[in-house]
Amino acid sequence: MSAPALPEWMEPAAAGLERYAEILAGPGIERGLLGPREADRIWDRHLLNCAVVVDPSAGVVDQGARVADIGSGAGLPGVVWALCRPDLEVVLIESLLRRANFLTECLHELSLTDRVHMVRARAEDAGARPGSFDVVTARAVAPLGTLAEWGVPLLNAGGRLVALKGESAADEVARDQSVLDKLGLENVQVQQIGGGVVEPPTTVVTATRATAQ
Repeated sequence: MSAPALPEWMEPAAAGLERYAEILAGPGIERGLLGPREADRIWDRHLLNCAVVVDPSAGVVDQGARVADIGSGAGLPGVVWALCRPDLEVVLIESLLRRANFLTECLHELSLTDRVHMVRARAEDAGARPGSFDVVTARAVAPLGTLAEWGVPLLNAGGRLVALKGESAADEVARDQSVLDKLGLENVQVQQIGGGVVEPPTTVVTATRATAQ
């Protein structure tokens, strides 16, 4: 699946993204990781929607960050981020065996095994595993408060939660603000990223884990 016109910063990733698009549109749909209607919107709805979040100019994911993608599913956003940002180290956390197997195959097919790793675990249990992260992300996995409860234990002090959300993001923040406060998350923001590259732009909720815990 040929890439659409990409912003300059994303062009080096074009070949990898094209191959990943083929995997998602083929085995990804055949094995039930994406719905059958998604084939015609792989780029806008999935790849570009995820990719714009790691645009260096957006300032959301720092250079050289270690990233955990909770409930990675088909690899969104973690695989896309790894393809677009060779400086990132990414851990994909997924509990379901068929999804974990798919992700493992993707990493080999896309030659990402040197800096992307698959961990089969439930999101709520992942915090018990060794290691800490600069960024924890997820896309369409859980309500914001629940995601924060899963993600904060994985974050370094000063690390960032980056949740890809939909139109109700601001409502989720308002509803779950007390949970975010209790978990020590600060600077909670709802951002629109990628206007002019993907429409509608990607809605992202970001929050930083307090340095004093």
